Amino acid sequence: MHPTDYTPCAEPALPRHIGKYRVQALLGEGATSQVFLAHDDFAGRAVAIKQVRPTLQGDDAESAHWQARFFASEAALVGQLKHPNVVQIYDAVPATGGEQPYLVMEYVAGSTLRPFCRANRLLPLAQVVEIGFKCAMALDYVARQGVIHRDVKPANILAVLDGSDDAATVLDVKLTDFGSALNLRADHTQVFRVGSLAYMSPEQLNGDALDTRSDMYALAAVLYHLCAGRPPHEATAQPALMHQIYHAEPPDLATLRQGLPPRLDAVLRRALAKARDARYPDWQAFAAEWSALVSAGEVPRAGLHEVLDSERFNLLRGLEFFNEFDDVALWEVVHRAQWLRYRFGQALYRRGEKGNSFHILAGGEVEVFRNGQRVATLGAGTSVGEMAYLAPSPELARHAADVVVSAAATSVSFTPETLGRLGATTRHLFDRAFIRVLVRRLHAAHETLAHPRRIL
Repeated sequence: MHPTDYTPCAEPALPRHIGKYRVQALLGEGATSQVFLAHDDFAGRAVAIKQVRPTLQGDDAESAHWQARFFASEAALVGQLKHPNVVQIYDAVPATGGEQPYLVMEYVAGSTLRPFCRANRLLPLAQVVEIGFKCAMALDYVARQGVIHRDVKPANILAVLDGSDDAATVLDVKLTDFGSALNLRADHTQVFRVGSLAYMSPEQLNGDALDTRSDMYALAAVLYHLCAGRPPHEATAQPALMHQIYHAEPPDLATLRQGLPPRLDAVLRRALAKARDARYPDWQAFAAEWSALVSAGEVPRAGLHEVLDSERFNLLRGLEFFNEFDDVALWEVVHRAQWLRYRFGQALYRRGEKGNSFHILAGGEVEVFRNGQRVATLGAGTSVGEMAYLAPSPELARHAADVVVSAAATSVSFTPETLGRLGATTRHLFDRAFIRVLVRRLHAAHETLAHPRRIL
């Protein structure tokens, strides 16, 4: 977690501890809470602690009631949201012994997206597309857990940065602050009409029953702001802003930023439709059209690395090997695997070499040769080298064939070290995928022995 709508304090009077956590700095404070950087000595990690501020003298009972309700909304999600683009909530501690209640969260060093909404600090469009794709996938995951965020805004999206403040690249993003979340699986009565007005959908403004398309509207408004340097609707008076949300169309993005393709404006305009049925039916549909802006060349890459995370994610999702992997596991593969390119004629393996890696072909083609004779041609989605990699002894961990690239190939490669950094669930999915591959190979070998003419 990183402070979102909090004002930094230069000389805070810090508590030494909050519960078992050693306080190191005050990251910021708002009207209802303070956020501290602390250290969890037991887990050996930095954490962010969001502590409810003491009720100020003169505050009425209603304010204290809503303060407690928003704390409870986040506390109910402890340990439930585990996605690489969602800030984890580790613990929630109620008020005890005169200490105010607090949440313990993942600490994310960096910034929020707020600075990149200013007209003089706009990000390249390719970065905005990447941010939008990751947020869409995170909100899709959140929705499948029965949660609607209801307060998607630049201040609630944390940015992991590379580079100086003036020339930073956003490497990754994390969605945070679920104090306004609507938990469809919760038993208690929900709080309605919450959120930030500039990014609020018409149905949320009305207090209607919500679904995930309300978050879709809010994310589209954030992306519009990142593209244009202003939100889709703006006014100095709240009634005027509400009227625009209900009745006005956002300005054409092409009039606000040069070089912005019409297709990008069209995608955002559909997601910002007044009627939710006119928006994309789900996050998958939105994410597919949004990410295609870069992959189809409508948005230039602007110096970003050759293959974006969104492209890798979509590529993996289309490969048979990863059929049983959910989105969280796929993101692990995107971030942990080595992505390698091979030109025609290069050898992935030579007969007799020690097997200390395996490849899953993401594109291209390889041929397998035994004793100089071609025995197989393998394409995208197939694995190579797993037999030697999985061998039970060093003597057997040798490649029995030459594997040579016959059409320029891209592979997703793993070594014992990179595979060991995956979570237990993802490693289990790899084991299941390997079993499927081995069963098919055994069946093919059986058919070759039984019907050699048919196979060859």
